[in-house]
Amino acid sequence: MRRNPFDDIEEMLDRVSRQVEEGMTSGGLQVPGSVAVDVVDTGEEYLVTADLPGYETEDIELTLSEGTLRLEAAREDEDEYAEGRYLRRERTRTSVNRRIRLPDPVEEENVSAGYEDGVLTVRLPKVSGIDESKQIDIE
Repeated sequence: MRRNPFDDIEEMLDRVSRQVEEGMTSGGLQVPGSVAVDVVDTGEEYLVTADLPGYETEDIELTLSEGTLRLEAAREDEDEYAEGRYLRRERTRTSVNRRIRLPDPVEEENVSAGYEDGVLTVRLPKVSGIDESKQIDIE
């Protein structure tokens, strides 16, 4: 008996669907060229943590504009190796970026960032005095 060629296509689509679902349940899909981040709402501030191993502080650019934090990092390794020749070279130019939309306004002048052991941490204090709800008087 001949096998139905559409069975192979259906099996492939099932595998892809499972992979996508597994990626979503394990914290989200990683888009090539983007950097994985954790964003925590502590109540008083947003805490953004990103793993950027192999980058130097001067390789990383952070900007905050209109409620969006933009993280970009780029590095380029030297073209020559002083002590010999490359047999394999996989670590060349690398750049990553990520945009994170913040749900509430932050105090831009009090934003701080630190980078230690390949981990970037950005603290974004929320604007104080914003009420979650407002009482409306009826006239």
